[in-house]
Amino acid sequence: MPARTSGGFGWYLTMMHHNPGFLALVDDAKRRVATCSIADVRARLDRGERFAFVDVREDGEFAVDRARGARHIGRGVLERDIETLIPDKAAPIVLYCGGGYRSALSADNLQKMGYTNVVSMDGGIRAWREAGYPIERGEKG
Repeated sequence: MPARTSGGFGWYLTMMHHNPGFLALVDDAKRRVATCSIADVRARLDRGERFAFVDVREDGEFAVDRARGARHIGRGVLERDIETLIPDKAAPIVLYCGGGYRSALSADNLQKMGYTNVVSMDGGIRAWREAGYPIERGEKG
């Protein structure tokens, strides 16, 4: 990874690449995890469906912006806190991250914990932004 040249997450997101071991782990998880498109999620929101729309990105990423209506449960604390925050293991949950990799890993772990209606949103916030879907700015956005 190139040297860091500025503060915040922006440098990381623009310089980030995915290592082979990480990609193999994500590919393995995606064999077991249901996925959906950003259009699927937008349609569900537009219909007023009730589901937990969860941003699993890092605190600093969420502080910049997020999909409108999403709640934050960072990947680092998701498994620890999920049963308190969403105790119903049959509750519909849509997870997203930056591009769909961390959310797939998160969905896989939630399924291992007994959650039965978990979906990972392909493309993550990056695809959501590119589509022009509603964004909420955070305190650092």
